[in-house]
Amino acid sequence: MSSWKGKSKGKPSGYGIFVFVLKAGGVLPTYLLLRFVTLYYLIVSYKSTKSTFNFFHKKFNYNILKSVYKVYINYNLLGQSLIDKVVIMSGIPNKFTFDLDGVSNLRHIASLKKGGLLLTAHIGNWEAARHLLHEIDARIHVVIFDGEDQGIKEYMESVVGKSVLNLIIIKDDMSHIFEISNALLNEDLVCMPADRFIESNKTATMKFLGEDARFPLGPFMLAAKFGVPVSFVYGMKESTFHYHFFASEVKEYPDLDQNVVVQQMLADFVKDMEIKVRAYPEQWYNYYNFWQ
Repeated sequence: MSSWKGKSKGKPSGYGIFVFVLKAGGVLPTYLLLRFVTLYYLIVSYKSTKSTFNFFHKKFNYNILKSVYKVYINYNLLGQSLIDKVVIMSGIPNKFTFDLDGVSNLRHIASLKKGGLLLTAHIGNWEAARHLLHEIDARIHVVIFDGEDQGIKEYMESVVGKSVLNLIIIKDDMSHIFEISNALLNEDLVCMPADRFIESNKTATMKFLGEDARFPLGPFMLAAKFGVPVSFVYGMKESTFHYHFFASEVKEYPDLDQNVVVQQMLADFVKDMEIKVRAYPEQWYNYYNFWQ
């Protein structure tokens, strides 16, 4: 996957310490512990630190000190997103609140009974917001890259339980494409990221933050092939205990040449994603050179 290994750092024992503190003291003491772990990874994770530093330094023109600070904030927010996921999905009492900006759009796409794609990116914390999908009258499948260390995965499942959503795992043998196709044929909704790709897949080059970057064509080709509507969705953290959920207006593309539909849909997504990255740059969890 384009220089992205998809592996979570750390070991089950490390996750266990956080879960222990979380259950014993709550969210804030766990966030305090996270600050020290964040500093450690800022120092030892050279490749991801370098890529993230360049993102802030070159794309936002921050000076060196501010760019380093923004990398620290980025790592810290990523850690918070993992903690928040455990809290929300395991039912630990919490103070989290949500703004639901566009849930009516999701209800609309479900009411069309055509199937549909909910396209997202590796920005924000979809894990914290996706439980809201239970409010939608439709069967929903979530496409994920299954890069977790097996020990970490088993430990996290023992804490939060297995996902109640229908997961489709991205695999090298491309079998996930058939699962996605079947879901759309059954008029279900499929939520998937559209900002990363496996090297063997088709891509298109688009301007993103002022420079050419490659995006996967697969999600957009599927939507065009099956003629399904799309919505762009994100879950962004706006304060310690508050998330803002976004779902764009439902986009239905005219029955034109599939290549035209793919290009228009991709352009719409890249434009929307760029707006979110500019608004929440510290929450774009991209740890390789996106423009290589």
